Amino acid sequence: MTEPSFLATTRAGYDTIAVPYAEIFATELESRPLSRALLTAFAETVGGAGPVVEVGSGPGRVTAYLAEQGLDVSGVDLSPEMVALARRTYPGLRFDEGSMTALDLADGALAGLVAWYSIIHIPSALLPEVFAEFRRVLAPGGQLLLAFQVGDEALHRTEGFGRTFSLTFHRLLPERVTELLERAGFVVDAQLVRAPDEREKVPQAHLLAHRAA
Repeated sequence: MTEPSFLATTRAGYDTIAVPYAEIFATELESRPLSRALLTAFAETVGGAGPVVEVGSGPGRVTAYLAEQGLDVSGVDLSPEMVALARRTYPGLRFDEGSMTALDLADGALAGLVAWYSIIHIPSALLPEVFAEFRRVLAPGGQLLLAFQVGDEALHRTEGFGRTFSLTFHRLLPERVTELLERAGFVVDAQLVRAPDEREKVPQAHLLAHRAA
């Protein structure tokens, strides 16, 4: 099967910016107590129910934080450079190459799944397929945490982090994401939208959900 072009472009983009991206965002969670609180709440809800995967794990900082909270967690990322960097930074954790559009996991294998600012690279028309994939790999009652920028437009960037690349960022409306999750078989338990900080241009959304039985 031919790989969709947006996956190849996204992979190449993050391969290009992996090192400067990781350096800039290395301490991001330390300055965002609300983000840490949401990740901690997710971890406490999952508890010891089973394995967790972060899809779009990038340099591994969120995966590592979840591991610190006691979860059996691993990361999956599209970019080989990001995976290699995460493995070097967190040698005690597992990071694999892969796409959230087709996860190499058995049905119902996970107790939890996190997509922390990673569904933003999925074209809106394909989100139903991605959410169906999330539901497939989660056990009944399995927990889901999403984070994304709020909006209804796609932004294309070709420069940043001192590099030239091509990446498209899809801002999303929380009510639309909630609707798609419910159609995919999820129950949305909480929705939080916070104001942008000094480094952000738009509000940020976080959704906590679980797979319906």
